[in-house]
Amino acid sequence: MKILIVAATEFEIAKSIPTLNDYQIEYLITGVGMTATAFALGTRLASETYDLLLNVGIAGTFDRSQPLGTLVKVIQDSIFELGAEDHEEFIPIEKLGFGQSSFYEQLPDITLKSTYTRLQSVPGITVNKVHGNKNTIEFLRTIFVPDTIETMEGAAFFYAASQLNTPAIQVRALSNYVEARDTENWKISKAVEELNAWLVEFIKEHQS
Repeated sequence: MKILIVAATEFEIAKSIPTLNDYQIEYLITGVGMTATAFALGTRLASETYDLLLNVGIAGTFDRSQPLGTLVKVIQDSIFELGAEDHEEFIPIEKLGFGQSSFYEQLPDITLKSTYTRLQSVPGITVNKVHGNKNTIEFLRTIFVPDTIETMEGAAFFYAASQLNTPAIQVRALSNYVEARDTENWKISKAVEELNAWLVEFIKEHQS
């Protein structure tokens, strides 16, 4: 199976790169954010084909019952607030008739093994501004299910993959809770460590 690993930063997958090289697995560092992700992935897919795209990275979660460092698979991801305001009402892009904001994983024909299937499935939102305002966060808790995660790339990754009908999955390690910004509470090192341990296991299991 020809796999492309997609990450926003090299930092997030650095510890896995030796294994990726050993198994001749390609990887793409897109840069942070939706625009960079869509452009980098679209450019690569214009000249190369893959059996599976795997987007990995860290993420914030609204679910405080989840220990930081937990791995989750994102099966649906939405571009947050893509649409228009009409006074107090928000009109999503779908209702405006100009496109869509939600995108989904696309599983490959080959059955994925337990490294992937055992992970908890969660929805995601993709944002340009990571949330750190208490009032905004409390409002978001009323409109999203508790296990929703937040990234800056996920929906763009799914979008690019869907445009070229390429199987795509997304796995994230929870590095922080979505709360009033306090980086001392973040567990980025732990999340990156758990992510890379999982990625190495995934590659070995699916290339054996």
